[in-house]
Amino acid sequence: GVFYEVVQSFPQVEENVRVDSHVNSHRWRRHSESLKSVDTNRASMGQDSSEPGGFTDLLLEEGHDNTTQIEEDTDHNYYTSRTYGPYDSTSRDLWVNIDQMEKDKVKIHGILSNTHRQAARVNLSFDFPFYGHFLREITVATGGFIYTGEVVHRMLTATQYIAPLMANFDPSVSRNSTVRYFDNGTALVVQWDHVHLQDNYNLGSFTFQATLLNDGRIIFGYKEIPVAVTQISSTNHPVKVGLSDAFVVVHRIQQIPNVRRRTIYEYHRVELQMSKITNLSAVEMIPLPTCLQFTSCGPCVTAQIGFNCSWCSKLQR
Repeated sequence: GVFYEVVQSFPQVEENVRVDSHVNSHRWRRHSESLKSVDTNRASMGQDSSEPGGFTDLLLEEGHDNTTQIEEDTDHNYYTSRTYGPYDSTSRDLWVNIDQMEKDKVKIHGILSNTHRQAARVNLSFDFPFYGHFLREITVATGGFIYTGEVVHRMLTATQYIAPLMANFDPSVSRNSTVRYFDNGTALVVQWDHVHLQDNYNLGSFTFQATLLNDGRIIFGYKEIPVAVTQISSTNHPVKVGLSDAFVVVHRIQQIPNVRRRTIYEYHRVELQMSKITNLSAVEMIPLPTCLQFTSCGPCVTAQIGFNCSWCSKLQR
């Protein structure tokens, strides 16, 4: 699989972690009993293979499209997405010009800007709702994605990610490449500037960003995409555009006292059409209601949000 190194500010990296995946076309409660395992020992996690009960990582793409029309809302069960073409004014409106922000609040990450397959923890100044649960920390990776999991392991590309363009980017191959971020109290912007693919430098540089807003919206902005994303090789690194979430189950190992094994179950993905990702395009993802937003029994049991769940009086959730 693809392994990421972690910077020293990380908590201890979990070595005894197994990643399983399950995809369901309907909104469903997070329940592990019916999950089917996906082999995690294949050549590259989550790419170019299909398992019984599993999924293929890349969508079948249509021809490369530079249309100026707004795409219809796409329902992904937990989110709806809308894609804007390069000539739509909304694409420009959704792009955050970090250069115009307060310079003392824009952080250029020195390690990420000069290394390959590295990741670093970033604290948020606000609660960010992701799949209905709140995050105060995220992990920014050089490979064009944000890891959202609490359990830190080396196969960060497998699941629990926000990926404007996950690929084999290597900021160390160019002095012009940077990974920087900006937090204004209500939104976090992470931008990969002038980054190159390690295994195909001559394709040119990529500049894109992900914006996480405190209302749960996620915006992907693309300024510089020199080649069709469908042509980026996934041989050495997964290529993904979208979201993924999972939950962790802790297992006790009977033969070894005081040792626990964590299994990460992926229960949902949002896979965006890669053929729509071009220069000056943008994608806006809006969260749909989830069970976690309800704080009392009445609204919970009467809500029509498509989840198979019930109120727990003990947890008050």
